[in-house]
Amino acid sequence: MDSVILFDCVCNLCNSLVNFIIKRDYNNRFKFCTIQSETGQTLLKQFGLNTSPQFIILIERNKYYQKSTAVLKIVKELRGWVKILYPIIIIPPFIRNIFYYIIAKNRYRWFEKLNKCMVPTDEIKSKFIE
Repeated sequence: MDSVILFDCVCNLCNSLVNFIIKRDYNNRFKFCTIQSETGQTLLKQFGLNTSPQFIILIERNKYYQKSTAVLKIVKELRGWVKILYPIIIIPPFIRNIFYYIIAKNRYRWFEKLNKCMVPTDEIKSKFIE
């Protein structure tokens, strides 16, 4: 199964991150699902996660990753300069997540909130679940 990235579809930062990932996911490893969708909510419940919109969650091989760990595991699989961020994973999560919390808490204020979820183009529609 592909790795699934759950994201907050009304978050402008999250949508930008999804587009960033798509452009660098040359192996087509990732599929995307909005947290607000029925499938997204089902996946959250399946893993016992909070069903309110979060920034980003990675599900792969029947495990889930949240917060900075999810972001770092994603960048590890991408092509380009962004891979150089992965070694940050050696920093304990409680330290890494300080920055994650600051960004996640302020994402709507800093990057705006959209009125509706993004609609994928025909070119990338196959990368999206539901």
